Amino acid sequence: MSLLNDEIREITKKKFDEEMSGPVSLLFFTQEPGLLVVPGRVPGSECLFCRETRQLLEEVASLSDKIDLQIFDFVDRRDKAAEHGVDKIPALVVAGAADAGVRFFGIPSGYEYTSLIEAILDASKGRTGLRPETKQALLGLERDVHIEVFVTPTCPYCTTAVRTAHQMAQESPRVRADMVEATEFPHLVQKHAVFGVPKTVINGALTFEGAVPEDAFLAKVLEAARLP
Repeated sequence: MSLLNDEIREITKKKFDEEMSGPVSLLFFTQEPGLLVVPGRVPGSECLFCRETRQLLEEVASLSDKIDLQIFDFVDRRDKAAEHGVDKIPALVVAGAADAGVRFFGIPSGYEYTSLIEAILDASKGRTGLRPETKQALLGLERDVHIEVFVTPTCPYCTTAVRTAHQMAQESPRVRADMVEATEFPHLVQKHAVFGVPKTVINGALTFEGAVPEDAFLAKVLEAARLP
């Protein structure tokens, strides 16, 4: 059974046809018994929503010949996972001409489906809609910044926070931005005291809640980059 209904498929395909420029690679890390058979290895336990996430990505990738979906076993391709900083699954890397640090951990469903489609379009174009002054400030970063945005599929405000974070990663080689679906990673929810979403964690230390404006988000990123 398809996860995307006919209307969503039609809208998404039209958007891809009209707005995609260059090719996009979707690198999906999963662990599903029976999906990727490796001789001599006993499959591990299935991760929460890995199967559904793969199906969603397969349906999205089928809507444009510019999208290349690559599926990797998280255990057997530890080298590939480590190369892209993937330490949990399901995990998705969205890359255009290069890997700009755009990540999805957990299924990008509900409102986060929009975040997925927009991330693909940004990667295809190699640019975002952030303001010129924001882009300039991000290019001036002297330290790496890791942004984690905790979300749930039913949160209408989470997409704004995820989009801002992903666009910042797209615009700066110093920034990596992760969408983290909170219900799939309870240990991280507990670690970062996530009581409401969206909650943004920068470099594991600086946190804030809510879908803040671009300038306020940038101020937090710059502040985190200055912390020892």
